[in-house]
Amino acid sequence: MTTSTAAASSSGLYADPREDWLAQYTEEVIDPARPIVDPHHHLWDRGGQRYMIEEMAADIASGHNIVATVYVDCRSMYRASGPDAFRPVGEVEFANGVAAMSASGGYSPARINAGIVSHVNLLLGDRARPVLEAEITAGNGRFRGIRHSSAWDAEFEVAGMYAKRPKGILLDPTFREGFACLAPLGLSFDAWLFHPQIGELTDLARAFPDTRIMLDHCGGPIGIGRFAGKREETFASWKASILEIAKCPNVSVKLGGLAMRLLGYDFHERPMPPSSEQAAAAWRPYIETCIEAFGPTRAMFESNFPPDKGQCSYQVIFNAFKRIAAQYSEAEKTALFSRTAVDFYRLRVE
Repeated sequence: MTTSTAAASSSGLYADPREDWLAQYTEEVIDPARPIVDPHHHLWDRGGQRYMIEEMAADIASGHNIVATVYVDCRSMYRASGPDAFRPVGEVEFANGVAAMSASGGYSPARINAGIVSHVNLLLGDRARPVLEAEITAGNGRFRGIRHSSAWDAEFEVAGMYAKRPKGILLDPTFREGFACLAPLGLSFDAWLFHPQIGELTDLARAFPDTRIMLDHCGGPIGIGRFAGKREETFASWKASILEIAKCPNVSVKLGGLAMRLLGYDFHERPMPPSSEQAAAAWRPYIETCIEAFGPTRAMFESNFPPDKGQCSYQVIFNAFKRIAAQYSEAEKTALFSRTAVDFYRLRVE
């Protein structure tokens, strides 16, 4: 990880993590015994940034009771050779190897990568099936589904690295041919998009009611670019889309991804990292709206590390979630922090 004390570049959707900046602030862990399944994180070693099992274990050691995690697609360790369609199988092989390392107990009490979500190019149409089958084999019982990012916006300040991706991919007939391969194989779909695209995912969910879909990062509410300074107006539009997609019983939601630059908060530019009270105050309207719309049995808190680490520590992010969840019953808290993730990703957790 970089240890620069300078604020991260604003050119991306998230700020680069800075360990020295984060170390300036710590706080006591709230409800430290509560079991947590972190259903969304990445592992990578590229571009001068490293977030692998050692870094993940160090974050987990900051005090929360993480019992298991789910690895999610981030183009790590693709095969360097062979047919292009099958290169993402390397990511599953990598993630499963990390899971085996974690299962030794030598890194953390948590079962890191207990579930694996990778990528298959669904624009292959029905030719996606053999790639999916290869990933099932590579996952050794841990592979649960794929993510094919559909995040797109015409404005580069919003889209960043996603600006060159296809527009309207979720509506593409060939993409849907590939999508149709998921349910027969018992696989789920993680959706990463921006909030103006939620309607496209709603259409997809209604067309494939038997496919389990996870809406990542609260549906990607935007607060940068042309959306900057328009939080109330944007929130109303985002909320309407959330309420509509929540009517699809096959869709669940991940509560997180809000510590990226995308939301428009400047925590990463401040001299000190935010407290969990500050983070909770910023994120509460989005998270409470999602819980109200989907219910606790279709919602789960996520770290989205390391992207969200650019604005707060692992300790702070889950403390913020616990502050937001304080109003809910014990059964609802259990669902939000662990049970919903275990059920959706069919995790084997002691």
